[in-house]
Amino acid sequence: MTAPKSRTLIEEFAAAQAWWADAGVDQDFDDVATDWLAPPEPAGDAGPADASAPPPIASQRNSSPAANAVPEPAEVPRLGGEKAAWPTDLDTFRSWWLTEPSLDAGGSFPRIAPRGAAGAKLMIIVAEPEEQDSQDLLSGPLGSFLGNMLAAMGISADEVYFAAVLPRHLPMPDWQQLHAAGIGELLHHHIALAAPDKICALGRNIWPFLGHDLAQGPAFLPNFNHEGRSVPTLGAEGLAELLRSPPRRKRFWQRWLDWTA
Repeated sequence: MTAPKSRTLIEEFAAAQAWWADAGVDQDFDDVATDWLAPPEPAGDAGPADASAPPPIASQRNSSPAANAVPEPAEVPRLGGEKAAWPTDLDTFRSWWLTEPSLDAGGSFPRIAPRGAAGAKLMIIVAEPEEQDSQDLLSGPLGSFLGNMLAAMGISADEVYFAAVLPRHLPMPDWQQLHAAGIGELLHHHIALAAPDKICALGRNIWPFLGHDLAQGPAFLPNFNHEGRSVPTLGAEGLAELLRSPPRRKRFWQRWLDWTA
């Protein structure tokens, strides 16, 4: 029987590495945790340099207070510009609504003017024009649905002032940013110029602009108070929600009857 051939230390080391590689182990582990983010020890207390210790990680923060300061948030441009320059009569406001550059950032849908006469029996406010609107506000399917609602209420379209919070249809409005940009103040100014007897706000996104807490139901929408005038206000879901939900239509009809009793 032939005696096994002895291996050199280098051959044994290479064989061991090959065995671990075949087993899928290619990392080195230690039972002692290493604090890689620990600050370097002071030079005076440091002992002999440890060649196996990892190099200290340089701080990514500048020691200068100015460099570490949190930048101020960018100021949100005010919709409509300076309030002192807003139109003070309704006809001028309607033209300004279609042309004032600061009112919106543009889009693929046209701007649509509000319609109706000042001092209307009812002001209906929606969040934005319909996608199908091209000339008149609420001239699409939702407008037809609203016309049927008004007929059931016994109100002629000539007795209504139709308005939207936004000048054009936007697929996904950022209401938080619009609020910060002053869209609520612009809506208040619009209501003051229209001077309606009552307001019906159709859309949950509108209610906060009229002083309503969304934690409460629309039946608790307060009167709109502006410049010493208080206007009775009713809130309801948007026209699209009312159209597709018979229970919501039923609740709105009951609130309307209670409100107008």
